[in-house]
Amino acid sequence: MLGLNKVLSLRAARIQRCGSPGARLPSRSASCQNPGASSRIYCACLLLLLLVTPRVDSSWWYIGALGARVICDNIPGLVNKQRQLCQRHPDIMQAIGEGTKEWIRECQHQFRHHRWNCSTLDRDHTVFGRVLLRSSREAAFVYAISSAGVVYALTRACSQGELKMCNCDPHKRGRASDDKGEFDWGGCSDNINYGIKFAKAFIDAKERTVRDARALMNLHNNQCGRTAVKRFMKLECKCHGVSGSCTLRTCWMAMSDFRKTGDYLRRKYNGAIEVTMNQDGTGFTVANKAFRKATKNDLVYFENSPDYCLQDKSAGSLGTAGRVCNRTSRGTDGCEVMCCGRGYDTTRVKQITKCECKFKWCCAVECKDCEEAVDIHTCKAPKRAEWLDQT
Repeated sequence: MLGLNKVLSLRAARIQRCGSPGARLPSRSASCQNPGASSRIYCACLLLLLLVTPRVDSSWWYIGALGARVICDNIPGLVNKQRQLCQRHPDIMQAIGEGTKEWIRECQHQFRHHRWNCSTLDRDHTVFGRVLLRSSREAAFVYAISSAGVVYALTRACSQGELKMCNCDPHKRGRASDDKGEFDWGGCSDNINYGIKFAKAFIDAKERTVRDARALMNLHNNQCGRTAVKRFMKLECKCHGVSGSCTLRTCWMAMSDFRKTGDYLRRKYNGAIEVTMNQDGTGFTVANKAFRKATKNDLVYFENSPDYCLQDKSAGSLGTAGRVCNRTSRGTDGCEVMCCGRGYDTTRVKQITKCECKFKWCCAVECKDCEEAVDIHTCKAPKRAEWLDQT
Protein backbone atom coordinates (compact mmCIF):
# COMPACT_ATOMS: atom_id res chain seq x y z
CA MET A 1 0.00 0.00 0.00
CA LEU A 2 1.44 3.30 -1.08
CA GLY A 3 0.60 6.54 0.69
CA LEU A 4 -0.65 9.56 -1.18
CA ASN A 5 2.43 11.57 -0.17
CA LYS A 6 4.60 9.38 -2.37
CA VAL A 7 2.17 9.67 -5.28
CA LEU A 8 2.16 13.45 -4.99
CA SER A 9 5.89 13.90 -4.59
CA LEU A 10 6.70 11.70 -7.57
CA ARG A 11 4.25 13.51 -9.84
CA ALA A 12 5.41 16.92 -8.60
CA ALA A 13 9.02 16.03 -9.38
CA ARG A 14 8.10 14.89 -12.87
CA ILE A 15 6.08 17.96 -13.77
CA GLN A 16 8.77 20.31 -12.45
CA ARG A 17 11.17 18.73 -14.92
CA CYS A 18 8.82 19.49 -17.77
CA GLY A 19 8.58 23.27 -17.70
CA SER A 20 6.99 26.14 -15.84
CA PRO A 21 3.98 25.68 -13.56
CA GLY A 22 1.85 28.01 -15.64
CA ALA A 23 2.26 26.11 -18.91
CA ARG A 24 -0.63 24.42 -20.67
CA LEU A 25 -0.33 20.98 -22.17
CA PRO A 26 0.51 22.09 -25.76
CA SER A 27 3.12 24.62 -24.64
CA ARG A 28 4.40 22.16 -22.04
CA SER A 29 5.28 19.75 -24.79
CA ALA A 30 7.11 22.51 -26.63
CA SER A 31 8.97 23.61 -23.52
CA CYS A 32 10.38 20.12 -23.14
CA GLN A 33 12.32 20.21 -26.40
CA ASN A 34 15.61 20.50 -24.58
CA PRO A 35 18.82 19.09 -25.95
CA GLY A 36 19.08 15.43 -25.08
CA ALA A 37 16.79 12.56 -25.91
CA SER A 38 16.18 11.63 -22.27
CA SER A 39 14.43 14.93 -21.53
CA ARG A 40 12.10 14.59 -24.53
CA ILE A 41 11.30 10.97 -23.69
CA TYR A 42 10.60 11.91 -20.09
CA CYS A 43 8.10 14.60 -21.06
CA ALA A 44 6.46 12.37 -23.65
CA CYS A 45 5.93 9.73 -20.97
CA LEU A 46 4.31 12.33 -18.70
CA LEU A 47 1.90 13.46 -21.42
CA LEU A 48 1.04 9.87 -22.25
CA LEU A 49 0.38 9.12 -18.58
CA LEU A 50 -2.06 12.03 -18.30
CA LEU A 51 -3.89 11.11 -21.49
CA VAL A 52 -4.30 7.34 -21.23
CA THR A 53 -4.94 6.81 -17.53
CA PRO A 54 -8.41 5.21 -17.16
CA ARG A 55 -11.09 7.72 -16.19
CA VAL A 56 -12.33 7.02 -12.69
CA ASP A 57 -13.54 10.54 -11.90
CA SER A 58 -12.44 12.80 -9.07
CA SER A 59 -9.03 13.85 -10.31
CA TRP A 60 -9.27 16.53 -7.62
CA TRP A 61 -8.34 13.82 -5.10
CA TYR A 62 -4.67 14.79 -5.38
CA ILE A 63 -5.11 18.47 -6.14
CA GLY A 64 -3.04 21.10 -4.36
CA ALA A 65 0.39 19.49 -4.32
CA LEU A 66 1.74 20.96 -7.57
CA GLY A 67 0.37 24.50 -7.32
CA ALA A 68 -3.13 25.47 -8.35
CA ARG A 69 -2.30 26.74 -11.86
CA VAL A 70 -0.46 23.59 -12.96
CA ILE A 71 -3.19 21.27 -11.75
CA CYS A 72 -6.12 23.35 -12.96
CA ASP A 73 -4.78 23.61 -16.50
CA ASN A 74 -3.25 20.22 -17.07
CA ILE A 75 -4.91 17.49 -15.02
CA PRO A 76 -7.65 15.71 -16.98
CA GLY A 77 -10.98 15.15 -15.30
CA LEU A 78 -11.85 18.61 -13.99
CA VAL A 79 -14.97 20.14 -15.54
CA ASN A 80 -15.06 23.84 -16.38
CA LYS A 81 -16.62 24.95 -13.10
CA GLN A 82 -14.06 23.01 -11.07
CA ARG A 83 -11.22 24.44 -13.16
CA GLN A 84 -12.53 27.98 -12.68
CA LEU A 85 -12.86 27.55 -8.91
CA CYS A 86 -9.40 25.99 -8.83
CA GLN A 87 -7.81 28.93 -10.67
CA ARG A 88 -9.76 31.53 -8.70
CA HIS A 89 -8.95 30.14 -5.24
CA PRO A 90 -5.41 28.68 -5.12
CA ASP A 91 -5.34 28.99 -1.32
CA ILE A 92 -8.48 26.84 -1.05
CA MET A 93 -7.00 24.28 -3.43
CA GLN A 94 -3.95 24.04 -1.19
CA ALA A 95 -6.21 23.38 1.80
CA ILE A 96 -8.06 20.71 -0.19
CA GLY A 97 -4.74 19.10 -1.09
CA GLU A 98 -3.70 18.91 2.55
CA GLY A 99 -7.12 17.62 3.52
CA THR A 100 -6.92 14.90 0.87
CA LYS A 101 -3.92 13.35 2.59
CA GLU A 102 -5.86 13.34 5.86
CA TRP A 103 -9.02 11.63 4.58
CA ILE A 104 -7.02 9.01 2.69
CA ARG A 105 -5.12 8.21 5.89
CA GLU A 106 -8.47 7.91 7.67
CA CYS A 107 -9.83 5.64 4.94
CA GLN A 108 -6.78 3.41 5.28
CA HIS A 109 -7.17 3.36 9.05
CA GLN A 110 -10.81 2.31 8.85
CA PHE A 111 -10.03 -0.56 6.45
CA ARG A 112 -6.60 -1.59 7.74
CA HIS A 113 -7.92 -4.99 8.80
CA HIS A 114 -9.91 -5.73 5.64
CA ARG A 115 -9.09 -7.32 2.31
CA TRP A 116 -9.69 -4.00 0.58
CA ASN A 117 -7.61 -1.57 2.57
CA CYS A 118 -8.12 1.70 0.67
CA SER A 119 -4.83 1.28 -1.18
CA THR A 120 -3.59 4.11 -3.36
CA LEU A 121 -1.69 3.53 -6.58
CA ASP A 122 1.61 5.05 -7.65
CA ARG A 123 1.68 6.98 -10.94
CA ASP A 124 -2.11 6.92 -11.28
CA HIS A 125 -3.94 10.26 -11.28
CA THR A 126 -7.16 8.54 -10.17
CA VAL A 127 -5.39 7.65 -6.87
CA PHE A 128 -7.41 4.43 -6.35
CA GLY A 129 -7.38 2.99 -9.86
CA ARG A 130 -10.11 0.87 -11.40
CA VAL A 131 -11.57 -0.31 -8.11
CA LEU A 132 -13.92 2.69 -8.10
CA LEU A 133 -15.26 2.00 -11.59
CA ARG A 134 -17.65 -0.40 -9.89
CA SER A 135 -20.57 1.27 -8.10
CA SER A 136 -19.83 -0.66 -4.92
CA ARG A 137 -19.88 -0.08 -1.18
CA GLU A 138 -16.20 0.85 -1.36
CA ALA A 139 -16.89 3.54 -3.96
CA ALA A 140 -19.74 4.86 -1.80
CA PHE A 141 -17.44 5.12 1.21
CA VAL A 142 -14.61 6.82 -0.71
CA TYR A 143 -16.91 9.45 -2.16
CA ALA A 144 -18.46 10.11 1.24
CA ILE A 145 -15.23 10.38 3.20
CA SER A 146 -13.51 12.43 0.49
CA SER A 147 -16.37 14.93 0.57
CA ALA A 148 -16.23 14.98 4.37
CA GLY A 149 -12.47 15.50 4.21
CA VAL A 150 -12.85 18.59 2.03
CA VAL A 151 -15.43 20.10 4.40
CA TYR A 152 -13.18 19.41 7.38
CA ALA A 153 -10.05 20.83 5.73
CA LEU A 154 -11.75 24.01 4.48
CA THR A 155 -13.52 24.67 7.78
CA ARG A 156 -10.28 24.25 9.70
CA ALA A 157 -8.39 26.51 7.29
CA CYS A 158 -11.09 29.18 7.70
CA SER A 159 -10.72 29.16 11.48
CA GLN A 160 -6.94 29.32 11.24
CA GLY A 161 -7.06 32.38 9.01
CA GLU A 162 -5.45 30.64 6.04
CA LEU A 163 -8.13 31.53 3.47
CA LYS A 164 -9.00 34.93 2.01
CA MET A 165 -12.68 34.19 1.46
CA CYS A 166 -13.69 33.13 4.98
CA ASN A 167 -12.85 33.19 8.66
CA CYS A 168 -14.72 32.33 11.86
CA ASP A 169 -18.49 31.81 11.76
CA PRO A 170 -19.97 35.34 11.65
CA HIS A 171 -23.36 34.18 12.95
CA LYS A 172 -22.09 33.16 16.38
CA ARG A 173 -22.42 36.55 18.08
CA GLY A 174 -24.24 37.85 21.15
CA ARG A 175 -25.81 35.66 23.82
CA ALA A 176 -27.28 32.17 23.66
CA SER A 177 -28.19 29.37 26.04
CA ASP A 178 -27.94 25.62 26.49
CA ASP A 179 -28.99 23.14 29.17
CA LYS A 180 -26.41 24.66 31.56
CA GLY A 181 -27.69 28.20 31.22
CA GLU A 182 -26.80 31.31 29.27
CA PHE A 183 -23.43 32.07 27.71
CA ASP A 184 -21.75 34.59 25.41
CA TRP A 185 -20.57 33.64 21.97
CA GLY A 186 -16.83 34.30 21.78
CA GLY A 187 -13.60 32.85 20.50
CA CYS A 188 -13.67 31.49 16.96
CA SER A 189 -16.54 29.21 15.99
CA ASP A 190 -15.70 26.89 13.10
CA ASN A 191 -17.41 28.10 9.93
CA ILE A 192 -18.79 24.71 8.94
CA ASN A 193 -21.42 26.20 6.63
CA TYR A 194 -18.79 27.78 4.41
CA GLY A 195 -16.89 24.50 4.23
CA ILE A 196 -20.04 22.64 3.21
CA LYS A 197 -21.05 25.30 0.66
CA PHE A 198 -17.71 25.37 -1.16
CA ALA A 199 -17.25 21.58 -0.99
CA LYS A 200 -20.67 21.10 -2.57
CA ALA A 201 -20.00 23.61 -5.35
CA PHE A 202 -16.57 22.15 -6.17
CA ILE A 203 -17.05 18.41 -5.73
CA ASP A 204 -20.59 18.08 -7.08
CA ALA A 205 -19.86 20.15 -10.20
CA LYS A 206 -18.60 17.13 -12.11
CA GLU A 207 -21.51 14.89 -11.21
CA ARG A 208 -24.01 17.55 -12.31
CA THR A 209 -22.65 17.55 -15.87
CA VAL A 210 -24.14 14.10 -16.50
CA ARG A 211 -27.48 12.50 -15.65
CA ASP A 212 -26.99 8.83 -14.98
CA ALA A 213 -27.29 6.41 -12.09
CA ARG A 214 -23.64 6.64 -11.04
CA ALA A 215 -23.72 10.44 -10.91
CA LEU A 216 -26.85 10.27 -8.75
CA MET A 217 -25.16 7.77 -6.44
CA ASN A 218 -22.06 9.96 -6.11
CA LEU A 219 -24.12 13.06 -5.34
CA HIS A 220 -26.03 11.22 -2.62
CA ASN A 221 -22.88 9.85 -0.96
CA ASN A 222 -21.11 13.20 -1.25
CA GLN A 223 -23.95 14.81 0.67
CA CYS A 224 -23.85 12.06 3.28
CA GLY A 225 -20.17 12.77 3.86
CA ARG A 226 -20.63 16.53 4.15
CA THR A 227 -23.40 16.30 6.71
CA ALA A 228 -21.40 13.75 8.72
CA VAL A 229 -18.85 16.42 9.66
CA LYS A 230 -21.57 18.82 10.84
CA ARG A 231 -23.14 16.04 12.92
CA PHE A 232 -20.15 16.08 15.27
CA MET A 233 -19.90 19.82 15.87
CA LYS A 234 -19.60 20.46 19.59
CA LEU A 235 -19.98 23.40 21.95
CA GLU A 236 -16.78 24.28 23.79
CA CYS A 237 -16.76 26.79 26.63
CA LYS A 238 -14.38 28.66 28.89
CA CYS A 239 -15.45 29.59 32.41
CA HIS A 240 -14.94 33.01 33.96
CA GLY A 241 -15.43 33.81 37.62
CA VAL A 242 -13.88 33.61 41.06
CA SER A 243 -11.68 30.52 41.48
CA GLY A 244 -12.68 29.24 38.06
CA SER A 245 -16.41 29.18 38.78
CA CYS A 246 -18.71 29.27 35.77
CA THR A 247 -20.69 32.37 36.66
CA LEU A 248 -19.88 33.57 33.15
CA ARG A 249 -19.18 31.41 30.12
CA THR A 250 -17.73 32.19 26.72
CA CYS A 251 -18.48 29.49 24.15
CA TRP A 252 -17.82 28.62 20.54
CA MET A 253 -18.67 25.80 18.12
CA ALA A 254 -15.84 23.47 17.14
CA MET A 255 -15.45 20.40 14.94
CA SER A 256 -14.66 17.11 16.62
CA ASP A 257 -11.65 15.06 15.61
CA PHE A 258 -11.99 13.69 12.07
CA ARG A 259 -11.76 10.16 13.48
CA LYS A 260 -15.36 10.50 14.70
CA THR A 261 -16.50 11.25 11.16
CA GLY A 262 -14.46 8.31 9.89
CA ASP A 263 -15.96 5.94 12.47
CA TYR A 264 -19.47 7.15 11.63
CA LEU A 265 -19.03 6.68 7.88
CA ARG A 266 -17.48 3.26 8.51
CA ARG A 267 -20.66 2.23 10.29
CA LYS A 268 -22.67 3.62 7.39
CA TYR A 269 -20.53 1.49 5.06
CA ASN A 270 -21.48 -1.60 7.06
CA GLY A 271 -25.16 -0.72 6.71
CA ALA A 272 -25.00 0.61 3.14
CA ILE A 273 -28.16 -0.04 1.12
CA GLU A 274 -28.20 -1.54 -2.37
CA VAL A 275 -30.49 0.50 -4.61
CA THR A 276 -31.64 0.87 -8.19
CA MET A 277 -32.53 4.05 -10.02
CA ASN A 278 -36.24 4.85 -10.13
CA GLN A 279 -38.11 5.14 -13.42
CA ASP A 280 -37.96 8.92 -13.71
CA GLY A 281 -34.24 9.00 -12.91
CA THR A 282 -34.53 11.34 -9.95
CA GLY A 283 -34.02 9.02 -7.01
CA PHE A 284 -33.51 5.49 -5.74
CA THR A 285 -35.57 2.39 -5.09
CA VAL A 286 -34.29 -0.21 -2.66
CA ALA A 287 -33.09 -3.27 -4.59
CA ASN A 288 -34.41 -5.75 -2.03
CA LYS A 289 -37.97 -4.96 -0.97
CA ALA A 290 -37.35 -6.72 2.34
CA PHE A 291 -35.01 -3.90 3.42
CA ARG A 292 -35.94 -0.38 4.47
CA LYS A 293 -35.66 2.58 2.14
CA ALA A 294 -32.44 4.56 2.05
CA THR A 295 -32.44 7.89 3.88
CA LYS A 296 -30.26 10.91 3.21
CA ASN A 297 -27.86 9.66 5.90
CA ASP A 298 -27.35 6.21 4.35
CA LEU A 299 -24.62 5.26 1.91
CA VAL A 300 -26.03 3.71 -1.26
CA TYR A 301 -24.53 1.49 -3.95
CA PHE A 302 -25.63 -0.36 -7.11
CA GLU A 303 -23.20 -3.27 -7.50
CA ASN A 304 -21.87 -5.97 -5.21
CA SER A 305 -18.19 -5.82 -4.35
CA PRO A 306 -15.63 -8.36 -5.54
CA ASP A 307 -14.09 -10.46 -2.78
CA TYR A 308 -10.66 -8.79 -3.25
CA CYS A 309 -8.95 -12.12 -2.62
CA LEU A 310 -6.94 -12.24 -5.84
CA GLN A 311 -5.22 -9.64 -7.94
CA ASP A 312 -7.64 -8.65 -10.67
CA LYS A 313 -6.62 -5.76 -12.87
CA SER A 314 -10.03 -5.37 -14.46
CA ALA A 315 -11.69 -4.94 -11.04
CA GLY A 316 -8.82 -2.96 -9.51
CA SER A 317 -8.27 -5.62 -6.84
CA LEU A 318 -4.71 -5.91 -5.52
CA GLY A 319 -5.38 -9.23 -3.80
CA THR A 320 -4.27 -10.16 -0.28
CA ALA A 321 -1.03 -12.04 -1.03
CA GLY A 322 1.63 -10.84 1.38
CA ARG A 323 -0.82 -9.05 3.69
CA VAL A 324 -0.13 -9.39 7.41
CA CYS A 325 -2.84 -11.30 9.28
CA ASN A 326 -3.70 -12.24 12.86
CA ARG A 327 -3.48 -15.99 13.38
CA THR A 328 -5.69 -16.00 16.49
CA SER A 329 -8.39 -13.61 15.30
CA ARG A 330 -11.76 -14.75 13.94
CA GLY A 331 -12.48 -11.31 12.51
CA THR A 332 -11.70 -9.77 9.13
CA ASP A 333 -8.03 -9.39 10.13
CA GLY A 334 -7.75 -13.12 10.90
CA CYS A 335 -5.62 -15.28 8.62
CA GLU A 336 -8.55 -17.47 7.60
CA VAL A 337 -10.59 -14.53 6.33
CA MET A 338 -7.79 -12.27 5.13
CA CYS A 339 -6.03 -15.01 3.20
CA CYS A 340 -9.24 -16.40 1.69
CA GLY A 341 -8.42 -19.94 2.80
CA ARG A 342 -5.04 -20.04 0.99
CA GLY A 343 -3.06 -20.35 4.20
CA TYR A 344 -0.27 -18.17 5.52
CA ASP A 345 3.48 -18.09 5.99
CA THR A 346 5.10 -17.42 9.35
CA THR A 347 8.35 -15.51 9.76
CA ARG A 348 10.10 -14.99 13.07
CA VAL A 349 11.64 -11.54 13.40
CA LYS A 350 13.43 -9.70 16.17
CA GLN A 351 11.93 -6.49 17.50
CA ILE A 352 13.40 -3.91 19.83
CA THR A 353 10.97 -2.62 22.45
CA LYS A 354 11.28 -0.36 25.47
CA CYS A 355 11.22 -2.19 28.79
CA GLU A 356 12.05 -1.83 32.48
CA CYS A 357 11.11 1.85 32.37
CA LYS A 358 11.82 3.93 35.48
CA PHE A 359 10.96 7.48 36.40
CA LYS A 360 13.99 9.63 37.08
CA TRP A 361 13.68 12.81 39.16
CA CYS A 362 13.15 15.28 37.61
CA CYS A 363 11.62 14.83 35.00
CA ALA A 364 12.36 11.95 32.67
CA VAL A 365 11.58 8.30 32.06
CA GLU A 366 14.49 6.02 31.30
CA CYS A 367 13.96 2.66 29.58
CA LYS A 368 16.11 -0.19 28.43
CA ASP A 369 16.03 -1.60 24.90
CA CYS A 370 14.84 -5.18 25.02
CA GLU A 371 14.94 -7.62 22.13
CA GLU A 372 12.16 -10.11 21.58
CA ALA A 373 11.25 -12.63 18.89
CA VAL A 374 7.88 -12.07 17.23
CA ASP A 375 6.03 -14.23 14.70
CA ILE A 376 4.70 -12.35 11.67
CA HIS A 377 2.01 -14.11 9.61
CA THR A 378 1.49 -13.17 5.95
CA CYS A 379 -1.01 -14.52 3.44
CA LYS A 380 0.27 -17.03 0.89
CA ALA A 381 0.17 -16.11 -2.77
CA PRO A 382 -2.40 -17.98 -4.88
CA LYS A 383 -1.38 -20.87 -7.04
CA ARG A 384 -0.40 -19.75 -10.52
CA ALA A 385 -3.41 -21.30 -12.27
CA GLU A 386 -5.77 -19.69 -9.76
CA TRP A 387 -4.13 -16.30 -10.26
CA LEU A 388 -4.24 -16.50 -14.05
CA ASP A 389 -8.02 -16.96 -13.93
CA GLN A 390 -8.35 -13.44 -12.53
CA THR A 391 -5.95 -11.59 -14.86
